[in-house]
Amino acid sequence: MSVRVVRLGTPRDPDEGLRIGTVRRPPRGVRKEDYAARDYFDVWLPELAPSAPLVSWALSELFSPKRWAAYERRYRREMRQPAAQRLIALLAALSSQTNFSVGCYCEDETRCHRSLLKVLLIEQGAEVV
Repeated sequence: MSVRVVRLGTPRDPDEGLRIGTVRRPPRGVRKEDYAARDYFDVWLPELAPSAPLVSWALSELFSPKRWAAYERRYRREMRQPAAQRLIALLAALSSQTNFSVGCYCEDETRCHRSLLKVLLIEQGAEVV
């Protein structure tokens, strides 16, 4: 069993299991009942997405290595909040019991919070594909 880190909106892997959206907002123009049908997500956990102010800051300029490092520090700080810590621990524990995926819409995973969430899950002992 394991967790996958995916780009939301991409075709699902047959063994992917439940798809969890870790985005601040659902896609514009897509109704809640259409999320799974369109390969977006089955469950929405915005608590694992960067805060609205951090998203605004991130989108205000292109990422340089220095800027990405600052983003990573800020996102990790947000994920140290008790609610986020509990969710990360829960997902890490579930990864040994069932297949599921977490994801975001960003095209480039290396400049997306999902790459950082992947590391946080691994640090908590998650089995990540």
